[in-house]
Amino acid sequence: MAYQSVDQLQKVLVEKVFHYAKDSKKAAGRALGTLVEIITFYMLKSWGFEHSVAIERSLPEFGNPAITHNVEYSLHPILRQKSLVFLHQLPINVKRILENVGAAFSLSGFTKSNRVLLTNGGVLRNSCVVANGENSHLVATLDKIENDSVKIEIVEQYGKPYAMFECKRVGVEEGMKKGPQSIEKAKQGAYVAKALSSLHKLRTPSGERRGLVYKGNGTIIYSKDFFELMAEIIASDDTELLRDFVLTVGVVSNHGNWFTSEEHNKELRVLAQSYDWLIFLTDEGLAEFITELLLEPEPLLEPAKRAFLASYFAEKTKNQFTKVQMDYRADLVLQKYFKDNASRIETWFNVIAPQAVTMKTLESELSQLRDKNWRQIHSL
Repeated sequence: MAYQSVDQLQKVLVEKVFHYAKDSKKAAGRALGTLVEIITFYMLKSWGFEHSVAIERSLPEFGNPAITHNVEYSLHPILRQKSLVFLHQLPINVKRILENVGAAFSLSGFTKSNRVLLTNGGVLRNSCVVANGENSHLVATLDKIENDSVKIEIVEQYGKPYAMFECKRVGVEEGMKKGPQSIEKAKQGAYVAKALSSLHKLRTPSGERRGLVYKGNGTIIYSKDFFELMAEIIASDDTELLRDFVLTVGVVSNHGNWFTSEEHNKELRVLAQSYDWLIFLTDEGLAEFITELLLEPEPLLEPAKRAFLASYFAEKTKNQFTKVQMDYRADLVLQKYFKDNASRIETWFNVIAPQAVTMKTLESELSQLRDKNWRQIHSL
């Protein structure tokens, strides 16, 4: 790695990109947080979950739906899916999309949104919600633009997810050993991770971590080793086990705050015992991506670099490099970059929990959940 730490890399970004800002270090820190989210999002896309992804969806707590929490990404069952091909003309807004859905894809019970999938300026809205229903949402994704036509996938996502991802990163202030908000962010993430799923996490007096699940009528099924029970639920076709199960995944970064997979501090321990999966984006991985995107840019990523710089210069008018909004040309090259470098990108992560597993295991578990018969599970 060209830089000893992400904090050192942050200083380079301050000098080369954010020198105009009043608080250039804070601006660079926010950009680093965005890059962690971008890496997570495009990794999910490279794994084939693009049509399941919702961004910043509000999710209810298990057994307490009056309280909801927005999360970075949630993965939802796909109830219906349809490919649309129509004349390419900007902007691609909800009105044009729904006009081309056709009678076979009923819109009964849905209220259309006012979102724009692709603007006149070529900014793409990721996981674009085109209509909302009582228990599901219609989401459009842009497949490709070719010649004079555009191909779009429209899917109906069930409201209750089977997995969720949250990204946590805290920068280090000058003269401090770690970010002052680290424990607050850890506690916040821990609460959400424990509140969303029917799989409850318990500790015995000896410190053993156990899981507990309930049947639909509220009676306890059983309790056993947490990770054994989690694997059992994921592999199961039991409706009672799966109906309210949400696999919770935390993504953390910056060794200056969270330390390493071998040396945990308080914050990392709090998160590791709260999420079902906790994965650590290493300094080396984040630095590798930033170097290839910005500092020693790969030719492939040039459109992404331009989109990033256009979003962070002093006179910017609109951000076009976030998990929600991304320059269309940047999106194309980022998808190719993450697909072509999938094996290398997986090495950017350390798995904190569960132990003795790899990122391939996480991908496999998410695929198992995606492929369940969710219509039957939710009696739809």
